[in-house]
Amino acid sequence: MATPAEHPDDHAAAAAEHAMAGMVAEDLHLRLTPPRPPAPGDSARAAQVLAVMRSELAKYRDIRVAQADGYRQYIPAGGAPVQHFTKLRWAFQSRNALNPARPTSLLYQRAADGSLTLVGAMFTAPPQTSDAELDARLPLSVTRWHQHINWCLPGGPLADARRRWRETKDGHPVFGPKSPIATEAACTAVGGRFRPRLFGWMVHVMAFSGDDPWNTGHH
Repeated sequence: MATPAEHPDDHAAAAAEHAMAGMVAEDLHLRLTPPRPPAPGDSARAAQVLAVMRSELAKYRDIRVAQADGYRQYIPAGGAPVQHFTKLRWAFQSRNALNPARPTSLLYQRAADGSLTLVGAMFTAPPQTSDAELDARLPLSVTRWHQHINWCLPGGPLADARRRWRETKDGHPVFGPKSPIATEAACTAVGGRFRPRLFGWMVHVMAFSGDDPWNTGHH
């Protein structure tokens, strides 16, 4: 079957998906909400989100049920260990509030045999959302939202941009989340397209992983 031509920003999204699997700390390309001391009610609010997720999303352990409900893998992320299946309708609704039964994306762990196991969900918020509002959605004392920032994407015609994703210099990728380039001037100098922000705020809640559901790799 013919596949549609990939837009360079599809590659950016796929690269972000790979990067999210290995997030460990704030860096040139990742901004985290500041940690907050626990406030009264925080743990109860977080527990309520988990309870709703576990009761409402468990049916999506069967990927066919998720697909029948409109979740799609828009970004073929290849070997990313955690795959995002997104529902655009819920992504739009998430601009206004967090609904634990309606996440922007379901998160599936890919096994060596290609099988997918539901491990959690991703919630999103618009890029301009304040820390206070993010805290109202999910307490910042319990988890930290993240945002992809200061990305240099390959410029030029589509075919060139696709090929240029593989460029390296001094042992580092020129483009994407592992590039040392994090300013518009440096990006322009290598013929790239600078994005001060890629997507909005995101948070992963690993409600089905068996580990700490709030530990998304951030320290």
